[in-house]
Amino acid sequence: MRDLCSFLITNVDGYYQGPDGEFDWPVVDAEFSAFSAEQLDEADTLLFGRRTYEVMAAYWPQPAAAAEDPEVATRMNALPKLVASGTLERADWPGTRVLGEDLEAEITRLKQQPGRKIAVLGSSELTASLVEWGLLDELRIMVSPIALGAGRPVLAGLARRVSMSLVGARTFESGNVLHSYRPDTLGS
Repeated sequence: MRDLCSFLITNVDGYYQGPDGEFDWPVVDAEFSAFSAEQLDEADTLLFGRRTYEVMAAYWPQPAAAAEDPEVATRMNALPKLVASGTLERADWPGTRVLGEDLEAEITRLKQQPGRKIAVLGSSELTASLVEWGLLDELRIMVSPIALGAGRPVLAGLARRVSMSLVGARTFESGNVLHSYRPDTLGS
């Protein structure tokens, strides 16, 4: 069975996006990019929610992405991609497939197939659903050293309390801190 791992970025006051939906605040440097490439090397499939997919698909296939971060761009463009969406009719980023209506059943089937990790990048609402369904094996949250004062909570949409066990932590020179958790409700 494959593991399903989600990576989200938040800030010290727990927001995933600023009050106007902005996402211009994460601390991204060479160490962060190297970590991103490492994460992508663990996976053989990427999974996105619709809004995150649209942002990623607009950036990573572009020459500017390859020039700015060639290691990550190469991996992002090469890996198979899935989009969990009830509204997206087609996906133009090569190697992308839109998942059907019953996302919980379809993702459950994907996890049962052989392979490496399925990585969810961004997509906080999708991540909250995966936690609710008991399908998420690991939640990685990178905390950037900035406070926004308001915005969208990192797991907005989570309808209940979910205990998690810390399985790792890593401090970056930039002040970013990665927390890795396993939801205690996995499989229940």
